[in-house]
Amino acid sequence: MQSKIQLSKDELRKNKPTRNEYLGKRKIPLVVVLDNVTNSYNIGAFIRLADAFGIEKVIVCGSLTISDKKFKKASRNEAKWVCVEYSDSATESLQILLDEGYGIYSVELCQASVDYSEVAYPSPCVLVLGNERKGVSEGVLKLSHQHIHIPMFGMGNSLNVATAGAIVLAECANQIRRLPQA
Repeated sequence: MQSKIQLSKDELRKNKPTRNEYLGKRKIPLVVVLDNVTNSYNIGAFIRLADAFGIEKVIVCGSLTISDKKFKKASRNEAKWVCVEYSDSATESLQILLDEGYGIYSVELCQASVDYSEVAYPSPCVLVLGNERKGVSEGVLKLSHQHIHIPMFGMGNSLNVATAGAIVLAECANQIRRLPQA
């Protein structure tokens, strides 16, 4: 049996850009819109995911109160590296992005939704994830180019919003990275 070799922080950071290089680095044209996601841990997790995948920004929409402790625990200070915007209205934020040429993809299981892995995501692109209990709002679904879902093969019908976001975000970000850049 092979022993597990743990990398040091210096070894992990060896191929990473410096802080100044990172701030100037071009992000991929992908935006995550959180449509009334209210759990501070979930919001922090999306910010951490945004940093991990090098996406353009996260827009947190709706009226919410963020628990600083849970947010910091989940985001692990990546918020200082990610563009985070706050908006009262997901539909208004999405309309602006539509006008700028973004494709809108809402993660919501419904009759018209398709398997997230069967979608060819455009650049630029927006992924919308909805409230932990109610999902993506009707107004946002109407603005979306496509509704997408994650197939469920067990007895459960849903995943935590941050978990679902990580799965779909990985697929979308990887596809956009493979597209020829204009």
